[in-house]
Amino acid sequence: MAGTRYPDSGVAPLPAVEVSAALLALNGLDVPFVVRDGTPKERADLVAECQLRGLGVTLKTRMRLVPAKHEVRALEERWESSPEHSRGQYSRGQGPAVYRQWEYKRGPEGRRHKIETFRFDTREMKDPLRNAFLDVGWTWRGVLIRL
Repeated sequence: MAGTRYPDSGVAPLPAVEVSAALLALNGLDVPFVVRDGTPKERADLVAECQLRGLGVTLKTRMRLVPAKHEVRALEERWESSPEHSRGQYSRGQGPAVYRQWEYKRGPEGRRHKIETFRFDTREMKDPLRNAFLDVGWTWRGVLIRL
């Protein structure tokens, strides 16, 4: 296990139904991901998913609620497809990553400059999810193997 965070002391944990509702409510807050109910195949109660289409990257956080302990077990996964890897790459874990796109433009003096045109930090997805659980009195437990 990796990446465990505990709520502040004095925060009373909400019931699982209210926790799910709080997470699903994140969808309307201009976040770069979608939170939805998980499926039996995914073995998760909730799933947050973000697709960075221009980069061929899909990020998914599967979350299993453990009401008896007032904690969520979260598994972060990444799929990256690129011309160099015909099958793509899969990884899991809690490590942050920053995805960027660049292009070259000519400056006023006529020289080419590399300009960042897109940037996404995986913490833009993880932090709101984790904070939503902490705010309702639940522990966030990042896992690497199973939910």
